[in-house]
Amino acid sequence: MTKGIKFLVASLVLLIPLLLAGCSDRWDGSPKTVVVFADVHFNPFYDPSLFTALNAADAGQWASVFETSTVTAPSTWGNDTNYPLFKLALASIKQNRGNSPFIIFAGDILGHYLPKQFYQQINGTTNPRDAADVAAMKVFIGKTVAFFTQQVREAAGEVPVLFAIGNADSYTGLGPDSGFLADTAELYYTQFVSGAVDHQTFIDSFTSGGYYAAEPAGTNLTVIELNTFEFSPYFNGSTASAVTAELAWLDTALASARIRGKKVWLLMHVPPGADKYSTAQTVDAGGHITNAVMMWDETYLSSFLQILAKYPDLITQTLVAHTHMDEYRIISSDNVAVTTPGIAPYFGNNPAYKIFTFSIQTSKTTDYSSHNYDLATMPEQFAGYYTFSAVYPMRGYLNDSLSQLYPLLSTYNSLQQLYREFYFSGHNYSTPSGTMLYPITDTTWPVYWCGIGHLDQQGVIDCVNSY
Repeated sequence: MTKGIKFLVASLVLLIPLLLAGCSDRWDGSPKTVVVFADVHFNPFYDPSLFTALNAADAGQWASVFETSTVTAPSTWGNDTNYPLFKLALASIKQNRGNSPFIIFAGDILGHYLPKQFYQQINGTTNPRDAADVAAMKVFIGKTVAFFTQQVREAAGEVPVLFAIGNADSYTGLGPDSGFLADTAELYYTQFVSGAVDHQTFIDSFTSGGYYAAEPAGTNLTVIELNTFEFSPYFNGSTASAVTAELAWLDTALASARIRGKKVWLLMHVPPGADKYSTAQTVDAGGHITNAVMMWDETYLSSFLQILAKYPDLITQTLVAHTHMDEYRIISSDNVAVTTPGIAPYFGNNPAYKIFTFSIQTSKTTDYSSHNYDLATMPEQFAGYYTFSAVYPMRGYLNDSLSQLYPLLSTYNSLQQLYREFYFSGHNYSTPSGTMLYPITDTTWPVYWCGIGHLDQQGVIDCVNSY
């Protein structure tokens, strides 16, 4: 990696003067950092021998139970996060939180299909036998969320943790349901957002649909969190009226921020645009596709973009997650959705998170660094992986830099190869168990590239087929 970065910087040195864009705020003496992590997908069943003790214990006792496990190695590729990996991630976040006025968790506390895993533990099937099984599952899920938020709170110190609700965070394992939102609202408020948003205001909006707005102290920011799994064409729990209500709330929240002179960061778990991984698996031998799998319903995407267009220069950063990968998507020329990689190595990625640098004066991000855990070598702790400004020949605000980088990823092979390596946070081949987690190839690369610059289905299809 080190040799590759040195070669890239040397080979592209002639480009730098063309790409430099002045940004005095980077050196204005008051930059802040904010830690962003996502997609932990904590799995309390990683050691089945602990289940009885966990089921009987309060959430505050869970750490002691996990410490008795003989499983001490972190999760490997293709799996959710176990306790050893969770500890490593939180230790690194605590060590690197610096002067963060807040920390962001971009969603997915719970492991994949955790309710079904609970039923498997108590009755040997993935379904409940009766109402008592369902009630027991909800208690166990509640304790899992409580344990998670307590552990994160300890790592975060006193600053608020602004979070997005993830698609796995539910009693169904398939998107936030109203019961889960109602049962966890107070916990999320107390452990995460207290001090950044009025209590009743948070409870009202979060229980109604899993969204809220917060204003962390020491900044001029309104952080608006959306429940974007509601926008997914695959989420059966949403209705058109629920999505309409959420989008109307977004419009009102943006208008309020503008009136009060605030800048806005958007926080969403599921990003808009294509499911690049699924779409890439449909590419034919000639590199063409006939369809693109989309993250959002196209109607909801159109309404969302229309609302954002009413507020130019208001949104200074959009943060997303869900794919577990290090990628981004251009919403508009000055608004780029940056994805934070997952802690869980479920999709063949190395565990990773990001630390963003932003200007207090402008509320715009200027850089980020990625920290990862290399599962191939199993080091003692997470380590710095790369810094955006150090490996890409870009300067200025991050949104501008990422927009300028997009066409270069197609025309400069050295940049493209670097991006492809970073995409999986340093790991992009099949798991040891033999489950193929497809790497980016020259044939599928156009899907990953076109998915950066096109959010609509036809735009992705046309771009890939004309690449």
